[in-house]
Amino acid sequence: MSHAFPPRPQPAIAVAGGGPAYPVARIFCVGRNYAAHAREMGGAIDPEAPFFFTKSPAHLAPSGATIPYPPGTADFQHEVELVVALGAPLFRATPAAAAAAVWACAAGLDMTRRDLQAAARERRLPWDTGKDVEGSAVVGALGRGFVPEGQAITLTVNGARRQEGRLSDMARGVAELLAHLSGLYHLGPGDIVFTGTPAGVGPVLPGDVLEGRIDGLAPVRLTIGPPD
Repeated sequence: MSHAFPPRPQPAIAVAGGGPAYPVARIFCVGRNYAAHAREMGGAIDPEAPFFFTKSPAHLAPSGATIPYPPGTADFQHEVELVVALGAPLFRATPAAAAAAVWACAAGLDMTRRDLQAAARERRLPWDTGKDVEGSAVVGALGRGFVPEGQAITLTVNGARRQEGRLSDMARGVAELLAHLSGLYHLGPGDIVFTGTPAGVGPVLPGDVLEGRIDGLAPVRLTIGPPD
């Protein structure tokens, strides 16, 4: 089939140690999966079920990228997260089957126009303009064989610690999150899931350099450039 204009490149994530990149089809994100972060946002973890939102794969950025400070906001904030990448079909799965479908994991940054998200939340509108913006899904190199347990997760801005916690602080672990999500979608290879952020989120400014780390995975780095 011919196209009216050249298609956008296939978004993909590098794999630690080299080899073919992981093509990204969809990006799912979990909200309020760390109790302390839920509190700092003025909310609480839903005891019934996790909730999800999405980002466009076109908004994926690699570790080491420089992205411009986005338009329409005066409060662009960082959130460091564990990202899981699926390698097998998953639908209405048990937690055990969901865990077995994880292909690799990475450190990621869910960048957020917080003022737009807060305004949408207050009016009970979707979060899209706050969460789904160019360069807002930054993912480090994927690590194969990584098992999320109690590893430390941290973020620094210009070398100063902003966020810290442990993956064991998640209200719902990877297997439970994926099992629940597989009851809502036919998941499969190419789907990645951001699993929530610990407390300490905050604003960034042009010139800031961010580094997110999860023990056992490659770091994720991002520089905030001037506005376009």
